[in-house]
Amino acid sequence: MEELKLQEKARANFNKIYNCCQAVACTACERYGVSREDMFRMTEGFGSGIGGLKDTCGAVMGMFLVISLANSAGDMGDPTRTKLDTYAKFQEAARLFEERRGSLYCRDLKTQDGPQPLPCCMACVEEAAQILEDLLKKWDLLP
Repeated sequence: MEELKLQEKARANFNKIYNCCQAVACTACERYGVSREDMFRMTEGFGSGIGGLKDTCGAVMGMFLVISLANSAGDMGDPTRTKLDTYAKFQEAARLFEERRGSLYCRDLKTQDGPQPLPCCMACVEEAAQILEDLLKKWDLLP
């Protein structure tokens, strides 16, 4: 199976001052039919815990977005076809992230202040990207 190295790509994105969500979501979106530019634009407001609200970590949101792209049947005639399976995949990914980082929430994870890229945020970006890569392989969702 092809080596994705999403963690390295996410780190490079974050070092370019992409927000946490953009850094993760832009690593694999093209594999599932969404251009990097479109994903970058769609995720602009999801950094800093969803628009600065310090809610769900942006890196987690980026991981979720790629999981949706990878798993959804995209069947608008039968919207429930893959929905519950996608929810289950979100729950597994969230559990792994929370086990490794201690929380899903930016307000708990952002332990430093100052300009990005903050080391605490970089750790979340790297962890989310690694979990994403591991799970995409486990679930056999790589195109």
